[in-house]
Order: sequence, then structure tokens, then C-alpha cells
Amino acid sequence: MRLPVFAIDVGYGSTKYTYRDGHGTVMTGIFPSLTPLAPIMMGGPELNQRPFHMHKTVVITVDRIEYEVGPDVPITAAYGWTGSALCDDYAVTANYRALLFGAFYFTGVTHVERLVLGLPVHLMKMYSPLLKQRLLGETHFGAGCVTIDEVIVVPQPLGTLVLTANNRHNDFRHDEAHLVVDVGYFTTSWISANGLTIDDSRSGGMRSGTWDICKRIADHISRAENEIVNDIERIDKVLREKETYLFYGKDIDLVPFLELTTPIAANAAWHLQSHLGSSPSVSSIILSGGGVPLYAKAIQQAFPDMHLKSVPSPSLANVSGYLIIGEAQDAREWGFPTQDIRGTSIFS
Repeated sequence: MRLPVFAIDVGYGSTKYTYRDGHGTVMTGIFPSLTPLAPIMMGGPELNQRPFHMHKTVVITVDRIEYEVGPDVPITAAYGWTGSALCDDYAVTANYRALLFGAFYFTGVTHVERLVLGLPVHLMKMYSPLLKQRLLGETHFGAGCVTIDEVIVVPQPLGTLVLTANNRHNDFRHDEAHLVVDVGYFTTSWISANGLTIDDSRSGGMRSGTWDICKRIADHISRAENEIVNDIERIDKVLREKETYLFYGKDIDLVPFLELTTPIAANAAWHLQSHLGSSPSVSSIILSGGGVPLYAKAIQQAFPDMHLKSVPSPSLANVSGYLIIGEAQDAREWGFPTQDIRGTSIFS
């Protein structure tokens, strides 16, 4: 399948993608950003692909290494190694590319004219050029092949800002200051913008997210049960689904442990406040990202005079905005009138 625009958000916690099918319907998908080494089976990697109805994963080959990715990838593994890559250079790792190509495989996309990706604000300048260089052209990834004509990389929170502007239509004022905070799995990024033009001096990011809270909870459980707990991804899943954590046949309520992690979110919120300083012109703070439920209260306490707004489906907000950005570029090329979303610092 060939697409004019394909948007993918390869996050530390989950990989999200969206595109418009031949009928004009927006399609979306999500799977964990985990890349355990693929099991070695007789017959080679072509026989490693498991039937869809049994297990929705695929073996992706990057630099001759086989990784298993997909919606049903195991979130627990021997010795706690699930292939989760938590590092600043994540976007140029083999793990990142395995997840990216997994999105192509599960959608059946073999050729995309414009691929739109996002990076944390504070990592844009360093890794955006490398990311583009590595993805352009034709790539074989074991389970398939894809050709990418153009790559656009934007600051992750910009996706939420553009989506908000698109949804609010005439109610979105372009002479108004906006603050978007994207709470991810491993990083928290924010952009301050006038309309859709980013103010670089008041935008930034830090290492703080869902992982920090889940890791702290794991440490508390380890101490309480006198047993090392490493399955951070399962704790994240339990928190999102508001379930109990099963530990050797015992159901553990995570709420008391979660209450002990409040300083983590508070520290991120105060860091954000110190970076922004006084912001009397900002009427509200728009929150996005999977970590919103864990950080919203702390952010509100740090900015008591501001109204917090959470976008619908916060985990998909950024990637939905990426699609709008890519399609706006297409519309402009064909001469259709579009709202200008090209600030000087938005596109790299």
C-alpha cells in the first residue's frame, strides 16, 4: 500500500501510528515499544512470523538482529529484559527502527511519500538530522520492505497543539499564547507558542515520566516483599487499567505505593514552572501523553491560576497532529488554501 502521508510516534512506552485510508477514514494503531530478541526457530526468520489469530507480533530484522514487536509482544521477560530502550539517543537505535518498521508491517504500507515523526523538544537539534538520514530511501526489514521519500520531524507536543487548533477551528486564537505539556513514558516535553509559532526560549524537556513512577513503585514492592521486581511495563499496565498487581499469587493494591511517588511528579512540575517563569498571558495548559493521569495534579498545584485541559485520547494526540501537519503540507503543494502551521522553529 502506498500512502501520501504516514504519521508515527515511536515513544519510549508505546508506538502509535495514524494514516488516512483510501476512503478518507483516519486509521490509528498502538502497540508497546518493546523489542525483545525474537525466538530462534527452525526454518529461518520467514517462519518466525506467528499466525495473526495466535499472536499478533512480527519479527523485524535491523542490522542482522531479529526483534519481536507488536501488540502482543510479551511485557515481561527473563531477567527483566523486554527490549525497552531508555536513552537520549533512542531515535537512532536499532530498537527504534524495529518499532518503526513494525508500524509499516502491521498497516501494510510499502511506500510513503511523507513520513511525519516526533522527538522530545530537548532532543530535536541533536537527533533530527540523523533520524532523517537513516530512514530516507528503501529499507528491507526482514518481514518486508518500505520506501520513504521524505521525512519530517517535529517537536512531539506540536502534534497536540496542531490537533487542538484543528478541533477548535475558529475558537483557536492565533494571537494567544498556548502551553502544551506532553507527559510521556520517559520524558516530559513542553512547548510555549504564540498561535502555532513556537517560542524556543520557553520550550524544553526533561527526563521524567511514567517510567520513573513505575520504577519507584517496583522498588517499594521489592522492599515490602523482599524480592526484586523488574517488570516495570506490567506495573504501568496495571496502573492504566486500575487493576491489582499479581505477585506470586498475591493481589497487591498499588494505590498506597502510588501515593508515595508524588515527589516525582511534583519535581517535574516545579522544574517546568521554574523554566517558564511568570506566564500571565497563557490562558490554559494543554496536557497530552500517557502520563497525564499521573502528573496532572502536580502540574495543577504548580500552576494554581491556570486552567488545565486534557485532550481526548491523550496517548494518540501527538500522532494525530502529525497527520494533520503532513496533510497540510500536501495541500499547500497542490495550491489549496491552508492555515499556515510553518513557524520558523517548527520544522527541522
